[in-house]
Amino acid sequence: MATTTSLAVPLRWDGSALHVLDQTRLPGEEVVLTLTGADDTAEAIWRLAVRGAPMIGIAAAYGLAMEVARTPTLPALERAAALLAGARPTARNLGWAVERVAAAARAAAPDGMVRAARAAAEAIQREDEAASRALSRHGADALDAVLPPGPVTVMTHCNAGALAASGRGTGLGVIADLAERRPVDVLACEARPLLQGARLTVWELGRLGIDHALLVDAAAPGLIRTGAVQAVVTGFDRVAANGDVANKVGTYGLALAAAAAGIPFVVAGPSSSVDLALASGDEIEIEERDASEVRAAGGALLTLPGTPCRNPAFDVTPAELVWALVTERGTARPVTRATVAGVA
Repeated sequence: MATTTSLAVPLRWDGSALHVLDQTRLPGEEVVLTLTGADDTAEAIWRLAVRGAPMIGIAAAYGLAMEVARTPTLPALERAAALLAGARPTARNLGWAVERVAAAARAAAPDGMVRAARAAAEAIQREDEAASRALSRHGADALDAVLPPGPVTVMTHCNAGALAASGRGTGLGVIADLAERRPVDVLACEARPLLQGARLTVWELGRLGIDHALLVDAAAPGLIRTGAVQAVVTGFDRVAANGDVANKVGTYGLALAAAAAGIPFVVAGPSSSVDLALASGDEIEIEERDASEVRAAGGALLTLPGTPCRNPAFDVTPAELVWALVTERGTARPVTRATVAGVA
């Protein structure tokens, strides 16, 4: 169900239903979806009405809790958990959150499943709120210590703010914290094909009152080369044990450009996105989405109908290109297996 009621935060749990901003409608409309179970929550995640690695983990946790409340049986639990965990494959938080709620429900007595699932979901949201506050501070501390004094320009990619995680978010949370300490101008990449930067990050930066400009993705590496950018800060969807990072497609090119220019490339997110079970980024499953997202934009066809397309939603940045990996537990520098384990 969708309404146009204003929502103070992107996601709100009322104790029985989940209310989320439909991110596919932003910035033109602020439409609130009311989700009531696993099926509608999984559909909202798959079509990106709810997106961002930490946020889809929170939503899925509540989706499973609501389904358990509706049908408190183990078969119903397992069906709903599989449905939600499979909605999007790359972000670590999704499967992590679903399994945490499912494990809590399985461990409870039959008459305690509902209470246990709900408590686990609520704990996941509280922990993500605390993680956002802590990692924003850690990332800003690391950058503030090395950036030249005075105003700076920071580039970001996709959306890693309050629409993607609790509080101020992850990468955008770091930038917002830094902007409280010194003047910051943000260059936001549009993030084709679904324009999360153009639609969502610019919307959030305006609400935060942070100076910003939008640029096409292809312009970003060239601007970095000219010295117009002092740092690049993004979120992440999954980190392997060796520090390789999966994030929105286009991130790898920014990391290469930042390394060539000798400027910090910072990735920020909660420790729940770190997957120590994967040895390297080569083992991260990269979601490939429908070609229709590439063929059209804003309802307008960009190429001939039926044109074959590749549409990987993420790419992997090798650890050696990452200047700092930031979670709520601290900052890993340099990024190695040992330092990743320390912030996971």
